Amino acid sequence: MASTRAAIRYAKAILDLANSRGVAEVVNNDMKSIASAIQTNEELSAFIQNPTTRVEVKESALLEVFTNVNGITKGLFHLLFENKRFEILEAIAVEYSNVFDQSNGIEVAKVTTAVSMDAALEAKVLAKIATLSDKKITIENIVDPSIIGGFILRIGDKQYNASVANRLQVLKRELSN
Repeated sequence: MASTRAAIRYAKAILDLANSRGVAEVVNNDMKSIASAIQTNEELSAFIQNPTTRVEVKESALLEVFTNVNGITKGLFHLLFENKRFEILEAIAVEYSNVFDQSNGIEVAKVTTAVSMDAALEAKVLAKIATLSDKKITIENIVDPSIIGGFILRIGDKQYNASVANRLQVLKRELSN
């Protein structure tokens, strides 16, 4: 899924509307569930991306699937119906969460580990990251067994690679020279 300028514009507009009505966090939860549903359900993703499916059908199906969402989110479905832009719904949902986090001073730290982190390790990582950044930090754990051990930490545009696979790669380069 590529992030488009249109998705960013929609996300900012929805956030402005949600902030004016005091429901930005509720809409953020809606957007997270929409993005998660589209990413994990291949049928839903294919249905939304299908250009031969009429937009009326897409709107009514999304209203059926996401019955408990806020009125602003339902309004987004109708706006996408009017503009025939349902294919960027996932991008809008992801961008909304990003813009929401930025506006609230929240930064997402992506920690890639070989095995999933337990609560104690997550607390240690969060404490260490808090010394590096003055923003509120949330941790997203990505499990990638190919790094063998250690971790890769990404905060914004900065990355710290302390993985065993990286150390082996560095050692391989040093030995080959």
